[in-house]
Amino acid sequence: MNTSHTDRRRRILHRLALLCAALVLAVTSLSAFLRLAKVGLGCSDWPACYGQDLRRAQQGRPPSDEAQAATALARLAHRITASTALLLVITMLLICLGSKPLFVREGLMALALLALALFLAVLGWWSSTARVPAVAMGNLLGGFLMLALCVRLAVPERAASTTGARAMLALAALLLTAQIALGGLTSASYAGLACSGWADCTLGEAVQHSGWASLSPWREPALAATGGNPTGALANSLHRHAALLVMLVLLPLAWAAWRHGRRRTAVLLLVLLAAQLAAGMALSAMALPLALLHNLLAAALLAAVLSLA
Repeated sequence: MNTSHTDRRRRILHRLALLCAALVLAVTSLSAFLRLAKVGLGCSDWPACYGQDLRRAQQGRPPSDEAQAATALARLAHRITASTALLLVITMLLICLGSKPLFVREGLMALALLALALFLAVLGWWSSTARVPAVAMGNLLGGFLMLALCVRLAVPERAASTTGARAMLALAALLLTAQIALGGLTSASYAGLACSGWADCTLGEAVQHSGWASLSPWREPALAATGGNPTGALANSLHRHAALLVMLVLLPLAWAAWRHGRRRTAVLLLVLLAAQLAAGMALSAMALPLALLHNLLAAALLAAVLSLA
């Protein structure tokens, strides 16, 4: 197969990966809406209704009519978008396998995408009835990992970076992933109200009050009569403090990108970081649109960091 034909197939693959990234971003946003609506954000009797569906499940009662009506259309849209993304993943894998020479790097990523998509499809069967945070966190991290792979597939290979640049990128991606996991644990543990501010939620007090066992994603949340899970203070506090650590890593990363001519990405990274920090600080209001924006900005931040690789 001649070089021009191989290059054309590679360009098609990159475009399909970009389209798949957009679909996965839509899926993760819809999944976030379903997850946040399930925990009670935006419910009519706030904050007493926070975690009401989990409480009903613990009592052996079905979900409330309000929750069912709010998520019916989103569930349909989620299934259609996820199925379309799966078809794109299969198409990309077939392109990689049918290329001569084989697209080994791209093929391995497409295969990983297919495995993740199938894993999330199976996990989805338990999402609506799960009581432990592990299922919601699996959905969240699986979706974000799919987004990361799509972005890497969509971005053409560049000249090899220095060891220091690769280490900084790896550290930024790792910290962002850990921060996303902590955010998912906080949300799925119904711990959004466990900390009302920095002063009343220091790490030492949170450890003393909640204990390290409260970070287990296999532990069913213990809801208070007034709504929410006060024992989730440690996850909430760690999520807040980790945001500062992420900022300290992303700022020099943006500066390095600026110095190496990646100025648009550097500016985008700074804008997304500022918006994410602002959204996180305003989340004490626990409004559903703001929480959805927080999730979307986290996905965009991860994509921006990986586009620098």
